[in-house]
Parts: sequence; structure tokens; C-alpha cells
Amino acid sequence: MEFNEYQKKANKTLLGNEQVLTNCALGLAGESGQVVNLVKNYTFRGADLDKEQLTKEMGDVLWYLSQVAQWADIPFEEIAQKNIKDLAKRYPHSFK
Repeated sequence: MEFNEYQKKANKTLLGNEQVLTNCALGLAGESGQVVNLVKNYTFRGADLDKEQLTKEMGDVLWYLSQVAQWADIPFEEIAQKNIKDLAKRYPHSFK
């Protein structure tokens, strides 16, 4: 699936029209915290890494991120492409 296609499909599930940006930004922070918590428990508490739960939480992060981009009228593909360009500048030896 292409990033922009994901963004459009994900937007079909966005409810409400007031304070959407704030809601999505807070949701992004919360779901990112869930990912961090899973990694913390794996790293420091000896818990098994629950890949199914990690995948679910990362999907939630992706959804919120895509909706922040949607609100700002930024195609998700553009974000991914710019990030790769930035990484190539930062780590040129990895992009030869």
C-alpha cells in the first residue's frame, strides 16, 4: 500500500471536526507511549516482546501521524520522501 492511499483510507475513520489537530497530536503521544512501554518492559523487565501488540500500537501511531498530516494538508508520501532525503544527508555512507 502506498502512503497516500493509507492516509486517505485512514481518514475515513476520523470522527469529529473540532480540535482535530489537538486530538490527533495527543493521541499520537499516547500511542507512542504504548510502544515505548512495550519496549521498556522487554528491555528492563525481561518481558517477552509481544510482536502482535507492538504491531497494533505502531499501527495506532501510524494512524494518528497520518491524520496530523491530513489535517495539515501534507501528503504522507511527501513526508516519507523528505525523511529519506534527510537521512541520506545525515548518513551518506548508508545511501551509496
